[in-house]
Amino acid sequence: MVNTLFLRDPRLEERRRAYFKRRRIIRITTVSVIVLLIALFSVYQFTDVIFRPHEVLSSTSHTGDWAMFRRDLSRTGSTGPSGILPEGKLKWVFSTDGSIHSSPAVAHGMVYSGSRDGKIYALDAATGDKIWEFQTGSWVESSPSVVNGVVYCGSNDGRLYALDAATGEKLWSYKTRYAVRSSPAVANGRVYIGSDDYCIYAVDASTGEELWHFETDGIVTSAPAVSEGIVIVGSIDGFYYALNAKSGRLRLKYKAFSFASSSPTLSNGVAYLSTSGGAIYAIDPKAKNWPFEHRLSTFWKALYIYGAAPTPPNQSGFLWYYRMWMTRIRTSSAIADGLLYTGADNRVVSIDTKSQKELWAFETGESVRSSPAVADNTVYIGSEDGRLYALDAASGDKLWDFLTGDKITSSPAVADGVVYVGSHDGNLYAIE
Repeated sequence: MVNTLFLRDPRLEERRRAYFKRRRIIRITTVSVIVLLIALFSVYQFTDVIFRPHEVLSSTSHTGDWAMFRRDLSRTGSTGPSGILPEGKLKWVFSTDGSIHSSPAVAHGMVYSGSRDGKIYALDAATGDKIWEFQTGSWVESSPSVVNGVVYCGSNDGRLYALDAATGEKLWSYKTRYAVRSSPAVANGRVYIGSDDYCIYAVDASTGEELWHFETDGIVTSAPAVSEGIVIVGSIDGFYYALNAKSGRLRLKYKAFSFASSSPTLSNGVAYLSTSGGAIYAIDPKAKNWPFEHRLSTFWKALYIYGAAPTPPNQSGFLWYYRMWMTRIRTSSAIADGLLYTGADNRVVSIDTKSQKELWAFETGESVRSSPAVADNTVYIGSEDGRLYALDAASGDKLWDFLTGDKITSSPAVADGVVYVGSHDGNLYAIE
């Protein structure tokens, strides 16, 4: 008699084969899904296939104007030759009821500036006569931007204002939680601005409606720079951020190792970042972080110190840096013909971006917090010694200086052979 326990049940064998087939299908499907997700993540994180920056820009200063902080959306602080060289003579002076920290904008024959008396002023560029004034709720330290007949400017009352450039009539205002000391950038129908509430905002230029905001870990006084659909701005948290201008999505978070309150300077596909610790970084603004980069780099560096890991790589986007030891940089840089100009403690410094070497340094009487302007091979910059200096861009030799009644932290604007700058004495000066 045959023991049936040792015989295979055909139905059981069929179920067994079906079971293992299902397992193989599940394994293959799971692996395929994981591979697909990794591929999608790689495309999302490291390419612009899904979220390509919108490269169209719609505003910059016209020839002869200086219509925004640092003149253009790349914050170069420079303009081409005008053929008119200022000689350091006073053309006119306009007095406000508070110190002027705001930097002037010049557009279509008018000069716009804010004051700590809480007002935004519009003056005739030829005579200095007041055309209009607009009262905000607090100091105005933000610098105006003038685009398509509208003046955009922040105030320490926490609002971004849009005013009619001809009349000063308020078109709209957007409220943030704290002071707006950052200066606006206007591109492709959007206004980009930082706030003391730790956020970077994008609002509709026509309506003031918020389009997106991005939160950092510190106050944002840096003025955003915009290029090829990317917004770059610094924060007191010690990082510079590169965001997709359309969506606000983070592309690159670059560690500056000290306060990043200066505005980036962009030229020929390179972003130059100044820090309060005396360093200037040159980075690729189109670069992206690799996953968990800043968290993992901390552990990598610790292992490297103990000899358990190879030398850590540079941050994503890093090209080179220049360090001025025991020095504070509290200005934004200007760039012209491959030369970078910046204030460092009480010096004005020129750096060759090709050799990464200092070419010259000019010493002022006090600290420099005014950002330089370059025009006609001349560097114009203010100092806390109360003087506006004109320096030869090639040699650093002083051409002339103009003494105001107090500190200058306002950054000069140059238009049609005239230099405009504010002073803590409450006056806005036009110097020719």
